[in-house]
Amino acid sequence: MKLVFLDRQTLAPEIELRAPSFEHRWQSHQETAPGQVVTRLQDADIAIVNKVRLDADTLARLPGLKLVAIAATGSDNVDLNACRHAGITVCNIRDYSKNSVPEHALALIMALNRSLNAYHASIAAGRWQQAGQFCYFDYPVRDLAGQTLGLVGYGTIAQDLEKLALALGMKVMISARKGEPAGPGRFPFDEVLARADVVSLHCPLTHATRHLIGPREFALMKPDALLINVGRGGLVDEAALLAALEQNRIGGAGFDVVTEEPPSMDNPLMQALHYPNFILTPHVAWASRSAMQRLADQLIDNIEAFVAGRPQNRLV
Repeated sequence: MKLVFLDRQTLAPEIELRAPSFEHRWQSHQETAPGQVVTRLQDADIAIVNKVRLDADTLARLPGLKLVAIAATGSDNVDLNACRHAGITVCNIRDYSKNSVPEHALALIMALNRSLNAYHASIAAGRWQQAGQFCYFDYPVRDLAGQTLGLVGYGTIAQDLEKLALALGMKVMISARKGEPAGPGRFPFDEVLARADVVSLHCPLTHATRHLIGPREFALMKPDALLINVGRGGLVDEAALLAALEQNRIGGAGFDVVTEEPPSMDNPLMQALHYPNFILTPHVAWASRSAMQRLADQLIDNIEAFVAGRPQNRLV
């Protein structure tokens, strides 16, 4: 079988990808432009992708493709319906970042609550010397204990963030889906937004969740609430977030994802970088070394299971 990894550079160079246990030919490309996809997969049995897009038109030109092994959890770059109709199996990676992403989300929450970035930048600008005393109070400093964390989406990552938050004395509210009644252990979506001190997003990006948070939702939130997004960039209307920061309608935001990655310089989140209560990281919440190695190991496990006739982690 021929395996082709179209975007190997989405994993750090030091991460080891073990050779599959079956007889195979392996071809790896650091990156692949849209116009190169069909050529590179023309005689491939198995395509390995992280962020390279495989749409219906591309898949229709690859009749020999048997498996798409996604080197990530998110699958919005692969047309699953087209794979289903073509008889192509699709599998993804699961639960590999159950420590890395929750810890990153908590780091964003802590940094914003304590105004760490704002104080660091002000010290670099000479503010401490201007203050003339042992400390100064330009930015808010808040304790996590007693605050309410609102979780929108309640998969493995959200559940592990919940454990961390409870250990620090936070209260947790789990949101029902937007527009749906709240079941046991859940609160209505709007109520979570209105009551939470921190709203953290952990949803997949679908037609139903695109722009889940927009002008209406920002108006519901407390004026000092924080919004955390380590899920998908499209979950938030980025122009509405910029407006909320400009108008002091929320207390701050910490994002690890953007609708378009890398973002253009005129993206609203790039324009928000000068605000002391906004933190943007380059989609690295998942990328602890241990998490990436687990991903790489599970990727090969998925491929070997498929070839052995026992496909696992199937989306299609």
